[in-house]
Amino acid sequence: MNIYLIRHGRQNSKSYNVDVPLAAEGIEQARLLGERLSKYNIDAVYSSDLIRAVETADIVNEHIKKPRIVDKRLRETDFGGFTGLSDEELKDSYREFLKRRVSMTEDEPYPDGGENCQMVYERAFSVLQEIVKKDYDNVCLVIHGGTIRALLTGILGADYAKWLVFGRQIENTSITELLYDEKMGTFHIERFNDYAHIEGKDHLLRKHFGKGFFSIVK
Repeated sequence: MNIYLIRHGRQNSKSYNVDVPLAAEGIEQARLLGERLSKYNIDAVYSSDLIRAVETADIVNEHIKKPRIVDKRLRETDFGGFTGLSDEELKDSYREFLKRRVSMTEDEPYPDGGENCQMVYERAFSVLQEIVKKDYDNVCLVIHGGTIRALLTGILGADYAKWLVFGRQIENTSITELLYDEKMGTFHIERFNDYAHIEGKDHLLRKHFGKGFFSIVK
């Protein structure tokens, strides 16, 4: 079984993990992704229940026209006190936490009730465990950057504190592919952060949206 992990299209706000619709660029990204995935023989389209993921998956499914499943276990990491803040506000309120986080020495939950990598992995991986029991050959999951990092970290059996190793920038609507071997019961990472469908359109690249936590603590 091929499992395609897709980061949602660009949302219309730079505040952290607010539940908002896609920006115009995100709609364009999703349309280009849908055209690409229409050749992949996808059997089902899953997404988290956050608006940006739902909208991306729905646009993709206009090209695929397969069953749509929404599952809140596929949500982005709960950012706790970060939720709704800007980069500048994070610098003022959570600078020391950010320094610890980017050092990748401990799988510390986001402050004020947020999640850590292990928590995200365990809830999201439970969805994969259900999917691999179904009669699919190809399935795509429209999810989030943190969720993709957590799944890859857990599947590798790596130190959860190292989840930021997976991409300083995971591009919006990029494809990360897992192969599940039904006979062996094992997952294999076949590709990561493939954004060929938007590569020739510079305005759609994530460098025009944000630079991530590493840039905040410099």
